Amino acid sequence: MAVILIIGLFGLPKLPGLAVLREIDPKTGESSISNFMHGGLLPVILLIFLIPGLIYGKKTGKINSSHDLVKGMSHAMSSMGGYLVLSFFAAQFVNYFGKTNLGTIISVNGANFLKSIGFTGLPLIISFVIISAFLNLFMGSASAKWAIMAPIFVPMMVNLGLSPALTQVAYRIGDSSTNLITPLMSYFAMIVVFMIYEKIR
Repeated sequence: MAVILIIGLFGLPKLPGLAVLREIDPKTGESSISNFMHGGLLPVILLIFLIPGLIYGKKTGKINSSHDLVKGMSHAMSSMGGYLVLSFFAAQFVNYFGKTNLGTIISVNGANFLKSIGFTGLPLIISFVIISAFLNLFMGSASAKWAIMAPIFVPMMVNLGLSPALTQVAYRIGDSSTNLITPLMSYFAMIVVFMIYEKIR
């Protein structure tokens, strides 16, 4: 019931007759809610989960004061501690990596070096596949690896006459080839259990 009321509270002002949350686009002159959807959607999602949770906690007796609320939220986020610490340092690394232009420096110098020794074409693509497969053993997240490797290898491959699409294809081939053997994969234990089950059956 609380969710329906919240959705209705934020849904009614979007109707043409009650256009409180609608704005006139200066370019087209049309009324739209695009600005609200871009900047105001997150608070709405917060309220959709927060208010029903508070009502449920009050009704069940689990939330009797602000201390109970803080305790419950801390307990829910306790398992995220390691991820938040890892994300913080990963974000710092990516930011400093971009600010210092190390990716550009390495890609330009690397491309010039590879061009000078004639290491281009198919051998270069195969080597990149092997590098991706090797890094996947130590970093399970495909998006995190690509965020680190793309600023270096995409410009490098472009300078050597290879398209960014081909670079990403080579990356995905190497990344997928060692997914099943890296212990950092989130589904590694499940795959091992399935293999044992198939063997027993």
